[in-house]
Amino acid sequence: MPEAMPLRLVLLGPPASGKGTQGRRIAEREGLAYLSTGALLREELENEGPIAEEIRPVLARGGYVADDTMCRIMEPWLASHESAGWVLDGFPRTAAQDDFLGRWLDERGQSVDAAVALEVPQSELLGRIERRVECPQCRWSGQKSETDGGHCPKCGAVAGPRADDGRENFLRRFDEFALHALPVIERYARREKLIRCDATDDIGTVADRLARYIDSLSSHGQEA
Repeated sequence: MPEAMPLRLVLLGPPASGKGTQGRRIAEREGLAYLSTGALLREELENEGPIAEEIRPVLARGGYVADDTMCRIMEPWLASHESAGWVLDGFPRTAAQDDFLGRWLDERGQSVDAAVALEVPQSELLGRIERRVECPQCRWSGQKSETDGGHCPKCGAVAGPRADDGRENFLRRFDEFALHALPVIERYARREKLIRCDATDDIGTVADRLARYIDSLSSHGQEA
């Protein structure tokens, strides 16, 4: 039988909609590489990378990193996973980033198979923000109830609140999402490559729902 092409997915949604949790689950289930752009940026800050000072004030106020900077950060990761399938959590967040990703893939005869949009009411998202924690070692993130007495369930390090979480930052990021990312979601809808998923239920229920959606993707049967 012809070999199936690697699956390439974009995961979009407002802050605290569960992109990290569901993105990792999808990647593990499908055998895909996973990238959280938020974790990538926070790692850049902690390691004092070459663009740390450029992005620090932007992230501190809950904003989005400039498109050209974000694309510059993403390109090496994409290149290192050129032949692999992946799940991108939080990229592309703007039309310009989507244009970059489309060009990059098109030059290699590739494309995004689907964009998954996680949909959660704003009131629910605020509650999640208050309960969210992240591991500083392995970058696992989730709700406090998912930890082992405050320790990361993946590596055992102490998990704590994210530095960029908080009501004001959340509201800024939510507004940024509505302004820039919603048009990207609609782009994928027009391309008939959008999966809309109600993500208000518990983690397992949402994961099962997404698994059914992804199983139905015709990309699993693409020929190499």
